[in-house]
Amino acid sequence: MSDTITITTAEEREAIIGAVREFADTELAPFAAERDEKHLFPRESLRKAGELGLGGIYVREEFGGTALSRTDTVAIFEELAKGDPAVAAYISIHNMVAWMIDTYGDETQRAQWVPQLTAMQEFGGYCLTEPGAGSDAANITTSAVRDGDDYVLTGVKQFISGAGEAAVYVVMARTGEPGARGISAFLVPGDAPGLSFGPPEKKMGWHAQPTRPVILDGVRVPASALLGAEGRGFAIAMSALNGGRLNIAACSLGGAQWALDRAVQYVHERVAFGEPLAEKQSILFQVADMRTDLQAARLMVSDGARAVDEHSPDATMRCAMAKRFATDAGFDVANRALQLHGGYGYLQDYGIERVVRDLRVHQILEGTNEIMRLIVGREMLRPSGSASLQRSGGSSAERSGGSAMRSAS
Repeated sequence: MSDTITITTAEEREAIIGAVREFADTELAPFAAERDEKHLFPRESLRKAGELGLGGIYVREEFGGTALSRTDTVAIFEELAKGDPAVAAYISIHNMVAWMIDTYGDETQRAQWVPQLTAMQEFGGYCLTEPGAGSDAANITTSAVRDGDDYVLTGVKQFISGAGEAAVYVVMARTGEPGARGISAFLVPGDAPGLSFGPPEKKMGWHAQPTRPVILDGVRVPASALLGAEGRGFAIAMSALNGGRLNIAACSLGGAQWALDRAVQYVHERVAFGEPLAEKQSILFQVADMRTDLQAARLMVSDGARAVDEHSPDATMRCAMAKRFATDAGFDVANRALQLHGGYGYLQDYGIERVVRDLRVHQILEGTNEIMRLIVGREMLRPSGSASLQRSGGSSAERSGGSAMRSAS
């Protein structure tokens, strides 16, 4: 992305990460269990995140963005997720919405929405997935019919994070032919007549953010609500995925690191068969493998972020590899941390089971990990000399879908 700032010194980076760490320690971690138990959406904490500059981390500075690089962004999301993975994941969704409007919106759209979003005085939602179109996202059926100076949107979106809370939704709807080329993107205000929301989904995890269907029943928006050119909506949606996949991978790292840290503390304290668990070789091997897996995943996420910052032609593949590897590793490490706690790990009081539940969905959203394998495999096997993923607007896997349970984007 252009117009970003890379933190160039260790002191600058530590100052930023330190501020985020303090926010996660004071605003997110102490209330994570309560948010999970009571399904509380932390509006005030999110607004404080906006004051810290976390509402538009890689949005340009003109309308309040922080304009940081993706390399710095993934470090920020890892720290946020140590406080609460579910809240960190919603901040990722919100950032993607802000970035899409800042990147593809005209000056009027940017001025109307981006300052509110970067300050997190208002929240954003992203609407691509439908009840019958998850991984096969190019086959959405929500329609947008031109009527004079307006478009009329009709359809249902599924698994939408922040539904009912957002002030603006980026909605993908069909304006033309079947397939990806017939899809356009629209900015739909949260109070638009005809816009309503289904009941909250009863989820395994992510209880700190609402997930509901978004129902568009003849929602009329002016033609000026079109984001980018007509027929470019799917390309816009796909362009946001590299960053979204890196963010959610970083959230998996943060949640898993928190769980591993708790497991290390627990095996020092727990005595079994006359000695601390930490003195048993089998335990040493387990925590060594967990730490190694997380470090390998962290390096892959950093590599994907660097590819985006450098506009590398294989950025899509490297981000897909990072997302698949890090979300698999993150869930596995958190699950093993639960096992090391024994029966206590299964109790809500210890917090490990909450993180396991929250991280499980990361293997599904932002494109399932099966779709990530398709992207990588097809890139590896495509004929030499063909157009790069970036120039062609995404891999064939993405063009045929590329996203299941798109609640996080």
